[in-house]
Amino acid sequence: MDRTIQLRVLPTDGTRPAQPKEKCGIFGIWGDPDAARTAYLALFALQHRGQESAGIAVSNGEDLEGHLGMGLVRDVFSASDLNRLARFGSAGAIGHNRYSTAGGSLICNTQPLIERTGDGPVAVAHNGNLVNAEALRRLFAERGHLFHTTSDTEVMIHLLASPDQRETPDPLAASMRRLQGAFSVVFLFPDRIEAARDPWGWRPLVLGELERDGRLCPVVVSETVALDVIGARFVREVEPGEIVTLSDAGVESRQFAEPADHLAMCIFEHVYFASPASTVFGQNVLGAREEMGRTLAREAPVDADWVMPMPDSGRSAANGYAHESGIPYREAIVPNRYVGRTFIKPTQGEREAAVRLKLNIVREIVEGKRLIVVDDSIVRGTTTRLKMLQLREAGAREIHLRISAPPIRHPCHFGVDFACKEQLIANGKSVEEIRAFLGVDSLHFLSLEGLLGVARHDPQAYCTGCFSGEYRVDVEHPQTGEIRSKEQARMF
Repeated sequence: MDRTIQLRVLPTDGTRPAQPKEKCGIFGIWGDPDAARTAYLALFALQHRGQESAGIAVSNGEDLEGHLGMGLVRDVFSASDLNRLARFGSAGAIGHNRYSTAGGSLICNTQPLIERTGDGPVAVAHNGNLVNAEALRRLFAERGHLFHTTSDTEVMIHLLASPDQRETPDPLAASMRRLQGAFSVVFLFPDRIEAARDPWGWRPLVLGELERDGRLCPVVVSETVALDVIGARFVREVEPGEIVTLSDAGVESRQFAEPADHLAMCIFEHVYFASPASTVFGQNVLGAREEMGRTLAREAPVDADWVMPMPDSGRSAANGYAHESGIPYREAIVPNRYVGRTFIKPTQGEREAAVRLKLNIVREIVEGKRLIVVDDSIVRGTTTRLKMLQLREAGAREIHLRISAPPIRHPCHFGVDFACKEQLIANGKSVEEIRAFLGVDSLHFLSLEGLLGVARHDPQAYCTGCFSGEYRVDVEHPQTGEIRSKEQARMF
């Protein structure tokens, strides 16, 4: 049997671009006669999870075909693109929305990746970040394997195609056991979809079912909001360490690893990234954010005329703050709906330009008033500073900034774009120093205890590495490849 994997080599000048982090949206459906269009709708519902690129791969039962490109879902897919995918086949489909750091914003990293191994074609879409990807990449490169992306996702295909895994009774499970870090992932084969979630449960992944012509089509997706959009029913979460198979036989399940003793569900999903309409890790996101705001009002009360949100992600917490404090809620910062989320823009210049385009201040509400402005987080600080300056220019008398999360002092190695400590405004600075930089009259962050007090599960079940610097696993240095302990990882 042919044991090669056919991959194109990525042109290089001797240095490989920085490995991107992958905090994205993924989707899979099996048995839907309109699978490609259903995937398209689901990706629209998951657009908040990534705005750089999108793609769909479909199966006709024997082979795979795909369409992908840079940009928003609406820009990547035309009616003719979807018609072509539908004509090719409707046995099953997977989809992907992507966001990355600047080093990974490349067309070659667009997913789903579609490749052909010795066992046939496979497509893969991944949400998360592998902390041992560089070590695996070096191992395969030494064996003569060629890579055509800078994404950690590609090592999954090399694992799946390697003799070490293919000679085991369950090659996919064997491959998943070689991975360290965060991964919720869907694989499309001609005859099935396989979806897996890492043993720590970093990234969300849920199972649902969609009724079509009297039969149930199984669905797997990052967030429940996509189930609502396509008219599917939520069944359950995919468990940490579990593989679920979607096929003509229905849904089958197996464990490739036992769940970790201490899970690492990303608390930042509730703080910022997930849709307020979703239920993530068994807890409604909007409700959690409102409770964060109520807790913040108890921790940091201040007298003011209005409580107002920084749209859109601060809205739920601002509602909670207003209800708890009794101070009227007003919206005076109006978003431009046609500008993308500034946090996801790859470069700082793009983020700053987008802020001015994105937010318009209603001077009549702001002028001469004492404002409590509620936002979900501060990462680099420069865009927040611009937002506060806009309020000052509109005549705000006082600005009291309240953040419904603790200060982000440490990098995330598991999928969020907090790439290094030097980029973080809270790294090495006191709250007073941050306040002065932002130009506000007072500043308060929600305490870590307050944040975890809102969460549904035991506090030990969440990853708080970006706030606390405490990580669940050892981490590979992104430049040197040196393996640091989970305690040392906070120094990256």
